[in-house]
Amino acid sequence: MLLPCDEAGHGRAVVLLHARPTDRTMWRAHLPLLAEAGVRAIALDLPGHGAALVPDERVVAPWADVLDTLDHLGVDRFVLAGNSLGALVALQVAVTAPGRVAGLVLVGYRPHDQPPSPRLRWAWDIERTALDAGDIDTAVRAGVDAWTAADAPREARAHAARMLRDQLRSQLTHGEPARAADPLDEDPAALRTLRIPAVVGVGERDMPDFFHGGEHLARELGAGEVVVIPGAGHLAPLEQPAAFCELLVNVMKGERPR
Repeated sequence: MLLPCDEAGHGRAVVLLHARPTDRTMWRAHLPLLAEAGVRAIALDLPGHGAALVPDERVVAPWADVLDTLDHLGVDRFVLAGNSLGALVALQVAVTAPGRVAGLVLVGYRPHDQPPSPRLRWAWDIERTALDAGDIDTAVRAGVDAWTAADAPREARAHAARMLRDQLRSQLTHGEPARAADPLDEDPAALRTLRIPAVVGVGERDMPDFFHGGEHLARELGAGEVVVIPGAGHLAPLEQPAAFCELLVNVMKGERPR
């Protein structure tokens, strides 16, 4: 499946993978910033998100779709930058095609087998209860409060609300597509054997789950200390695009963040 994409710039390729409640428009502020820095930035809709509608009965393998799309775009080697779900897919791509991945920048990651905190469980429960009642407005408000900092820029919170509303409507209409077996589950040691430069980050105001998940991931990848993005919640790249782009460009230059 070829994924819808937006791109800007020329030079080394960086592939931007969005969080679960969002779509590729999450990166619209990043594309010109990265292009100005001499980077070819490519933002993709993951299957079941944004314009990447999944045909009935299709079992999705997002990592394979990312690779197929990059083949179509003529991109052989690239840096992967992912937030939340995007971080997971970036790892799946990396263990599937490690020779093609030049670097990883992963923000807001939590392994699925990590028990949720009360705060995360509350966020899930209130969204599910609202959706079961057909109350998308309540689900959207709860999601924005859960996934962005309370004092995030107004436009960032409004953008998050638009993306979340679109995603929830699509989910109610089309359901959740079935997923192929996760390559990370097939080889539990795969992350420890990767030899790819990586940076793991978390929003300063994100839930404790993602601090713990980030620390665990950084140890698995040998990535050093987790980078904390000031003033941001779970959707840290959306909330702080300039800071995220600076981090990403520095990584692409081979510089470790301080």
